[in-house]
Amino acid sequence: MPHITNIEDLRVLAKKRVPRMFYDYADSGSWTESTYRANEADFNRILLRQRVAVNMEGRSTRTRMAGQEVAMPVAIAPTGLTGMQHADGEILAARAAKKFGIPFTLSTMSICSIEDVARGTDHHPFWFQLYVMRDRGFIERLIDRAKAANCSALVLTLDLQILGQRHKDIKNGLSAPPKLTLPNILNLMTKPRWCLGMLGTQRRQFGNIVGHVKGVENMGSLAEWTAKQFDPALSWNDVEWIKKRWGGKLILKGVQDIEDARLAVDSGADAVIVSNHGGRQLDGAPSSISALPAIADAVGSRIEVHMDGGIRSGQHVLKAVALGARGTYIGRAMLYGLGAMGEAGVTRALEIIHKELDLSMAFCGRTDINTVDKGILLPGSWQHLESRQ
Repeated sequence: MPHITNIEDLRVLAKKRVPRMFYDYADSGSWTESTYRANEADFNRILLRQRVAVNMEGRSTRTRMAGQEVAMPVAIAPTGLTGMQHADGEILAARAAKKFGIPFTLSTMSICSIEDVARGTDHHPFWFQLYVMRDRGFIERLIDRAKAANCSALVLTLDLQILGQRHKDIKNGLSAPPKLTLPNILNLMTKPRWCLGMLGTQRRQFGNIVGHVKGVENMGSLAEWTAKQFDPALSWNDVEWIKKRWGGKLILKGVQDIEDARLAVDSGADAVIVSNHGGRQLDGAPSSISALPAIADAVGSRIEVHMDGGIRSGQHVLKAVALGARGTYIGRAMLYGLGAMGEAGVTRALEIIHKELDLSMAFCGRTDINTVDKGILLPGSWQHLESRQ
């Protein structure tokens, strides 16, 4: 643990310990992966403005996201198959988030169910991410289950009406649990820690779906059902219906266009997440950080603007806040920690990001995250990102 000093260290360790198909699922994008790479690369092109002889005492990274007090402007993003990075992964990540004081968001396509996570965290409020399926009865039941689990916000993903082409997943024959083909067996033999963990849990399928949909009782029927269920006809009318059915805080994920951000405001949502699905949907779309400033300027006074995509450090969080984000989300950084060391690895990832955020904020002459704005960025180092759109 003392030698884990940054998120890259966790990524390298996770790659050693997690089976190839699940590591590749986390660490890849769609098509040529150009948007996936741009998400992080564009962050690194933005330069910070160092200040000196400023009182750096009494620093605070505390703020609020969607009405909830948070230890720093970071939430754990919803990621599918988290429980395949490490046994009971969603429960472990939720526990780490609870102890750290930030939100955890559970994916519809999680291995541990809503109920598993609620029990595993002593019913600590967490957020639930919803995909819109053709089976509206299933969606209604999911929303009701999230309410029963005391979820405090619903994150509705808008950018997965159809599935992007993810070449590594196709080549690896991604499935949960993994199919016992010869290449998979040979790869699993090199991951004894992972295998022992999986032998010790019964949670190896999509817990929010299997047993909750008529006729879906195994991987074969699940794959067939899922392939038919993502709804390409999703519309803003569905968003309004879901908000009414849910009745609580609603966050819309997957916004990249100013006009869509305005429609999100009109729908009555409480927040939008500027996101390109981690570069896993439309390859060739702009990076999230380059799309953020224009959207924040257009609607930031009317709705909370959050962002995800490419965050691998506390400096990335700081830059996103400077460009208008009221909150950020980490997906891969959390998955690397989880795959590397379970709950302790997620905690370590959060510690790393928080320390980098705290120190970088101080070097830029600010002691309160709520006062951070574009003034901490070197003039001319970020405007070129907007001009590329």
